[in-house]
Amino acid sequence: MAIKINAAKTYRNPSYLESSTGIFMFFCSWGIWWSFFSRWLTDPVHGLGMTGAEQGNIYSINSAATLIIMFVYGIIQDNLGIKRRLVVVVSTIAALVGPFAQFIYGPMLKAGGNMRMIGALLGSIVLSAGFMAGCSLVEALTERYSRFFGFEYGQSRAWGSFGYAVVALVAGFLFNVNMYLNFWLGSIFGLGMLCIYAFWRPSEQKTELRKEADPDAPRTNPTLKDMVSVLGMGSLWLLIVFMFFTNTFYTVFDQQMFPNYFTSLFATPDLGNKWYSILNATEVFLESIMMGVVPIIMDHIGVRNSLLLGALVMCLRIGLCGVATNPVMISVVKLFHALETPLFSLPAFRYFTLHYNTKLSATLYMVGFQIASQLGQIVMSHPLGAMHDAMGPRKTFFVISAIVLCALIYGFLVIKKDDQQVGGDPFVRIKDRRKAEAAQISH
Repeated sequence: MAIKINAAKTYRNPSYLESSTGIFMFFCSWGIWWSFFSRWLTDPVHGLGMTGAEQGNIYSINSAATLIIMFVYGIIQDNLGIKRRLVVVVSTIAALVGPFAQFIYGPMLKAGGNMRMIGALLGSIVLSAGFMAGCSLVEALTERYSRFFGFEYGQSRAWGSFGYAVVALVAGFLFNVNMYLNFWLGSIFGLGMLCIYAFWRPSEQKTELRKEADPDAPRTNPTLKDMVSVLGMGSLWLLIVFMFFTNTFYTVFDQQMFPNYFTSLFATPDLGNKWYSILNATEVFLESIMMGVVPIIMDHIGVRNSLLLGALVMCLRIGLCGVATNPVMISVVKLFHALETPLFSLPAFRYFTLHYNTKLSATLYMVGFQIASQLGQIVMSHPLGAMHDAMGPRKTFFVISAIVLCALIYGFLVIKKDDQQVGGDPFVRIKDRRKAEAAQISH
């Protein structure tokens, strides 16, 4: 059951401190190598020298594995409630990413042929279980803790973005030396994450776990039938289509295409890698700030309008990347991403807890937000990668921007308003709360 949030006590809240430190370490472990994963796949000097289409195949395979693992994670975590067993497993995988990348994954991808395919399949399982699907799991657990133990999810999630920004600042410099250094640092941060989730357990969490363990306590976790029934929700599938044609492009555009395009604008690849590292760190640092600002925006314009605003920002940002012609202009446009990411992730969580049973929040988030995005990546990564090879980056950016624009128009038609079909925790905008308070005073 959610409890009222007291903002004045947030930074003294043990569960907030534990959750924020855990998500910080996770994003450090992921971001140090993920921010240059695309460059590693395609760079002929410091990486594997793949084409855009070959890179798209790797991302498609990763997304397919993530889709399956993510759905399983959602079902398991909803059944576990606030228990951390699954996150400890994810932390263990994160702690092993360095040796896995250097001694297994990298050599198999470099070998080519059937060995590359086997390596891609094996890597998709390990990287998805530890990071791509693991990200959604950590976010879902943090959001659940925020409702149980009284803190704002966005403030805790902001530490994840801050962690990503910190490591992204050095990732490009390390990449120019040896990409495997990035993976090994990921292992070190993963080990820190493992220690946090395995051993740091605030007293209020222990109390709640004892309550859940009481055989006479009312059931708070959903049944398997409840979780599977998620797939039969027609309104959820309408939202999945919206996410399919919007949030998909976080990876397809921002990870597969933008890094290579941006670095190509510099005199040498090494110089481009350094400046991309600085730009990426700046953008994610601003994103961490916006994680605290977006809840305020959402409080004024509502959940539905915040989601639609996120799609509008994405449409403009990708389209303007096709218009901009130099690194300075591209960098300014890239910083729009700092607003876009919180406008998708935070309202998405609130949308599910607003319109659906909050007990199913992890499954709903996995299916309605993350799995929809992974499906989009499976379908679009290879064709858009091939289009990028054939047409060049700028025309491809215009195509992606047009797709997002169509999705935005669709979203206006199908995304439920905040006062429609409220099946979870109601959301009342600040102006409506003030009106209600004024009405009570007048009476």
